[in-house]
Amino acid sequence: MSNRPAGHVASSTVRPHSETSRGAPRRTPARTFLHASDGVRIDAVYEPGVSGHGPSDLVFVVAHGFTGDADRPHVRRIAEAFGRYGAVVTFSFRGHGASGGRSTVGDREVLDLAAAVTWARGFGHARVVTVGFSMGGSVVLRHAALYGGAGEGEGKGEGEGKGEGEGDGDGGGDGGYGDDGDARTDAVVSVSAPARWYYRGTAPMRRLHWLVMRPAGRLVGRYGMRTRIHHRDWDPVPLSPVEAVPRIAPTPLLVVHGDRDGYFPVDHPRMLAEAAGDHGELWLEPGMGHAEHASDEALLCRIGDWAVSRAG
Repeated sequence: MSNRPAGHVASSTVRPHSETSRGAPRRTPARTFLHASDGVRIDAVYEPGVSGHGPSDLVFVVAHGFTGDADRPHVRRIAEAFGRYGAVVTFSFRGHGASGGRSTVGDREVLDLAAAVTWARGFGHARVVTVGFSMGGSVVLRHAALYGGAGEGEGKGEGEGKGEGEGDGDGGGDGGYGDDGDARTDAVVSVSAPARWYYRGTAPMRRLHWLVMRPAGRLVGRYGMRTRIHHRDWDPVPLSPVEAVPRIAPTPLLVVHGDRDGYFPVDHPRMLAEAAGDHGELWLEPGMGHAEHASDEALLCRIGDWAVSRAG
């Protein structure tokens, strides 16, 4: 049975080769289904951007928040803003939109991001910046720690060997992390991310835990929010964002957070910034709320400028 919503059409099945020449012509827009390393199909979209730079310039890989997907208006707005600075890859995490599997709320989603980054590099881009929002913000932190750089060797031991399955996305196993150099990122931007797991200190997070942990909540997620949530608990618990951050160095890191975030108060970004030390930057934004919806055009432009200057 297909997980694709009615009326969804994949406009292209182009899948570039990783050995694409750096001097090759600019690729055209493409849409395809990627396969994460555990077999789950991931809906992904490539847009070359309007910057006019050569084929080896920057590509942004955008990791959306929980209940988002590649076709949501707020994700398209983010892609349009970053398209002024380079190419953009958007995708739907497992359990979201047209992708297969079920959401593990930030655990095996790292495999989805790795597949999207590898695909982005296959278009001939030399520089990749991962930008994540909320759940996606935690995923880009763990991804950067687990693929390449200082975190590569350490990440392989994180719960490897757990069973996997196409269309299922079983929670808890980290087998396959850190094995693909093409999946590495050159800079990381984490927006409105948690620092630690199981946080329930705000009303929105208590509602989210009900949505994820209770059968009735998962029904609401599936039929009310178009998000299919896995019923299994994490086993083992994945590396937390604050534990991942020190392993990202020397990759440049930007942590962005609003001082009016209703989900995660400002102690979360401060913990991440402290863990990052000298290789990270913290932007604590006055008056900003949570994630994509609270990221205005001015902030997105500042992030784009930061990415151009810091991504190698």
